[in-house]
Amino acid sequence: MSETSMQPYIALAGNPNSGKTTAFNVYTGARQRVGNYPGVTVERKEGTAHHEGSTVHIVDLPGTYSLTAYSEEELVVRRELAERPPQAVINMLDASALERSLYLTVQLLEMGQPLVLALNMIDEARAAGIRIDRHELGQRLGVPVVETVARNGTGLAEALSAALAVEKNREKEGLTISYGSDIDPVLADMQVQIEKAGVATHKYPARWLALKILEGDADVLAEVRKVDSTLAERLAVSCHTVAGHIQKTLKTSPEAVISDYRHGFVRGLLKDGVMTQEDGRDRLAFSDKIDKVLVNAFSGPLIMFAVLYMVFYLTFEVGAYPQGWVEDFFGWLGGIATDAIPPGLLQSLIVSGIIDGLGGILSFVPLILIMFLFIAFLEDTGYMARIAYMVDRIFRSFGLHGSSVMAYITAGGIAGGCAIPGAMATRTLRSPKEKLATLLTLPYFPCGAKLPVFLLLAGVFFPDNEATVMMLMLLAGWSFALLVAWLLRSTIIRGKSTPFVMELPPYRLPTLVSLLVHCWERGWMYIKKAGTVLLAASILIWASMTFPQLDTEKAAPLEAAITDAESALEALAADAPDTLRTEVQANVDTARAILADASLRHSIAGRIGLALEPFTRPIGFDWRTDVALVSGIAAKEAIVSTLGTAYSLGEVDPEESEPLAARLASEPGWSPATALSLMLFVLLYSPCFVALVVIRNEAGGWRWLVFSIVFNTALAYAVSLLAYSVGKSIWS
Repeated sequence: MSETSMQPYIALAGNPNSGKTTAFNVYTGARQRVGNYPGVTVERKEGTAHHEGSTVHIVDLPGTYSLTAYSEEELVVRRELAERPPQAVINMLDASALERSLYLTVQLLEMGQPLVLALNMIDEARAAGIRIDRHELGQRLGVPVVETVARNGTGLAEALSAALAVEKNREKEGLTISYGSDIDPVLADMQVQIEKAGVATHKYPARWLALKILEGDADVLAEVRKVDSTLAERLAVSCHTVAGHIQKTLKTSPEAVISDYRHGFVRGLLKDGVMTQEDGRDRLAFSDKIDKVLVNAFSGPLIMFAVLYMVFYLTFEVGAYPQGWVEDFFGWLGGIATDAIPPGLLQSLIVSGIIDGLGGILSFVPLILIMFLFIAFLEDTGYMARIAYMVDRIFRSFGLHGSSVMAYITAGGIAGGCAIPGAMATRTLRSPKEKLATLLTLPYFPCGAKLPVFLLLAGVFFPDNEATVMMLMLLAGWSFALLVAWLLRSTIIRGKSTPFVMELPPYRLPTLVSLLVHCWERGWMYIKKAGTVLLAASILIWASMTFPQLDTEKAAPLEAAITDAESALEALAADAPDTLRTEVQANVDTARAILADASLRHSIAGRIGLALEPFTRPIGFDWRTDVALVSGIAAKEAIVSTLGTAYSLGEVDPEESEPLAARLASEPGWSPATALSLMLFVLLYSPCFVALVVIRNEAGGWRWLVFSIVFNTALAYAVSLLAYSVGKSIWS
């Protein structure tokens, strides 16, 4: 038996924005692991807490409002609780929105879960004049109730103690609620049939299974059908009969009736002094007051753009210093390696393939960490949800569902996301056509992998307008995503848009610990990728740029030219004029550059780049840029490292290593028009390999993967051609 299996196991459950994950971070600190549940894309967080001398295993369940399988999160929560029964569930409740929060609590109790209720954000509830009698609430539900403030840790130890004190091996006797004369008789009959058959009753109470089937839960019915198909058919007939009766008499569905009775049970639970609102208090919540300005139809979008612009501006202003330190470090490291390793392939591999390749990527880590910190702040304060709400106002006119907003934002709609989790987030979309339109357009956003390219080029060619350029790239991503979505929904993916409903969480001031944890999680993923996948890519790219080597017959005259130029430099008298010494040194540099360029052109990468150059020259790209773009299909982060390796191999003086930014600035073929064209091409062309695989899996066919490669690259070419043509006329 593993050490983890012997530890007490506590689960954290609750609505989104209830403080559940904040509590998890307080409990576990750095002792946590983040991944996905097997077979699904819902994030799984688990870790260990040390409490009163014991080690406790804690799992942070996905945030959900119910246990009916409408979304992947809901399905994951109930399967986790059924298949890995915890000793207790700490149910985090938003004390300022208790009636809404208790809807999930009722379902957990119906499922027979041993609960501890944590009235979280109790300080905010009190500030709003809400008073909760936790002892009476606990008596009515038969569970311990604790007051907590997760962001500063208040009450969390008490909640964990209460959870550990829950009696083990408690039988699953779920809460029983009356659902009225139309539902109760059928529910009781179905419960008896399930109990007699013994179907899944080791995991769920029989009444809960019957209730889910009445709610039209196809997943539960399928589970019953696997064991006893005859029983499943009888239960389905019972559901159909009662559904027809309710539709005929009440003009509604069993699911709606059950939901109404649950809400009624919660409202009754909070009566008679359990929850009161102080008289004379302003009943308009603080968040509602702020929203009158921040989500106002006129001022809301203006403030949103100002906030996003400020994020980019501060990222550059603050991040310029640590970025320079990282660049200087890799420059120093490259110089040390050059001096320590004799000239040859090994020196080239270490300096050009590894140090310059990784240095080009890791130099942007400070900027990315700062940007992630700001994004985490927007998420934790609740403002990110407001952005989604405001953007949703225009989505329906483009044939998209409001939930597409979250997939877009995850993919990079707020710069720094990733198309891979963005594609996975489309699973919440019920309409296959809206899901497909979202999948095919979310790669247009400036994800975290594209940011180094944009940060590099904006800093080199638009040094006084970096924030403006980054903001424009973000707006370009949104514009192309919406326009292409509209085009697709008007042609090959026709269909009506479905309605969208979302909850705006209250504004809260996040804790520094929470911000740092969220920032580090994202930043560490980038650093790990740079140290593994991208390091391997850098070495492979270096090899493709080094081999095959120039044959002796072609290299000999070029090497002889270098030798002659170096001999001329050594032959100069000590008192030779500086102008003459500079001229002779320039001859040496030119001879070395000619050999380096010839070697690159002869390599595998050079041949690929040269083959593509006739097609990309009209949009301003040379063969070295083409090689970087090809490597970007494997991983967009590799674009910068490939450019770094290419220009490192071709630099004039290997004794004087300089940052990639300086090399590009001095290259005659580069200009603001070239930079603009390349940024737009990178923004729009084929998604990276892993994103393509996810898109294929989610879209359900290879044809959409091929479509994403071909259509996106063609669109990128057309846009870059226009941008380069216009740019040349402006910056000529």
